[in-house]
Amino acid sequence: MRLRNVKGAREALAESGYVEVEPETNRGAWREVFGNENPIHMEIGMGKGRFLLEMAARYREINYIGVEMYASVLVRAVEKLKDVPELPNLRLLNVPAETLEAVFVPGEVDRIYLNFSDPWPKARHAKRRLTSPSFLKRYEGILKEGGLLEFKTDNRDLFAYSLESVEQSGWKLLGSTFDLHKDPELCRENVMTEYEQKFSGQGQTICKLTAVR
Repeated sequence: MRLRNVKGAREALAESGYVEVEPETNRGAWREVFGNENPIHMEIGMGKGRFLLEMAARYREINYIGVEMYASVLVRAVEKLKDVPELPNLRLLNVPAETLEAVFVPGEVDRIYLNFSDPWPKARHAKRRLTSPSFLKRYEGILKEGGLLEFKTDNRDLFAYSLESVEQSGWKLLGSTFDLHKDPELCRENVMTEYEQKFSGQGQTICKLTAVR
């Protein structure tokens, strides 16, 4: 993925009160960071933050952590936060998903959201997909027993792959659809990401699955 470098992005992240610059130091103590015992929900690959910011504003009784490996993307979410009411239940991490087990202890996270992840369409790159068996294994290392995974995408090939990956990895599929916006159950209280709004506006259907470890 080629991204335009944003000058001063890392400096802006370091100055933001929402960004945890050394998140590994909070391993096992994230509820102390938030100052409460509320559930922790995480979005991996949060992009510019539309989904996560709305979720954090809507559900104040839940702690939200956004993970985005590209500083030039995450800084856009930080910029948005300047124009919204304070969200004490939100923290942001500029780290790759491969490092999450160094940042969280087993059982520390209650739910993981994957929204419109990079499909990595070439077969030789399959292990990079955020729904690959290797990544599902990492999520098992931080999710609580019974913790949920929610995945949305417009890419039907990636979705079919993800359904197989979930089954092969021993997760229990709770629900799935190839047309989210026509599924009253899975679409209940749905919050759209930037990509979801764009693709659905173009007439593309959105796929979603929920699974439990």
